[in-house]
Amino acid sequence: MRNPYEVLEIKEGSSKEEIKKAYKEMVKKYHPDQYGNNPLRDLAEEKLREVNEAYDYLLKNTSDGPRYTENNYESSSNSGYGNYNEIRIDIQNGNLRAAEEKLNQINTRDAQWNYLMGLVNLRKGWYDNAYNYIVNACNLEPNNLEYRQTLNNLKNRNTGYRQTYYGRNNRSDSDFCDLCFKLWCADSLCECFGGDLISCC
Repeated sequence: MRNPYEVLEIKEGSSKEEIKKAYKEMVKKYHPDQYGNNPLRDLAEEKLREVNEAYDYLLKNTSDGPRYTENNYESSSNSGYGNYNEIRIDIQNGNLRAAEEKLNQINTRDAQWNYLMGLVNLRKGWYDNAYNYIVNACNLEPNNLEYRQTLNNLKNRNTGYRQTYYGRNNRSDSDFCDLCFKLWCADSLCECFGGDLISCC
């Protein structure tokens, strides 16, 4: 694992505010949404994973917590962060079963755990579950821009789907009623003139 200060391109011993500022800049720079179908998108995703991992580590170990050393960062990685990298790769490659199995083996259900479980559910098409997990991730780490952006995208997608579905549904109901009314009127007019548009027998 690389030194998290190097990943965020800041000096060792930086304050939490400096770490947060550097993190926000890195997320803006490497967020995959900016790359569209550009071949660099995969590299940006990989870099963003590294940035998130470094940020999570430094936030938990800055100020009152212990300082970074190569060994304590490695041991932290072994307790979950290293697995998270593998899980992200599994999700990206569509290996959802492997990702879910690895997540279920992690005892600490922290923000990143909830976020990744949300992504697994999202890829499965289980939007309600995905939404709940990602909301949990945002509640646990409100300053994480990746989690926030994913939640916003999910809310927009959900709103768009509901508007399209319910809009179309209401329109088709009213169209159907309108058609019935017009047929009834036409049948009544025909009967007035001795004909029958819709026979009863």
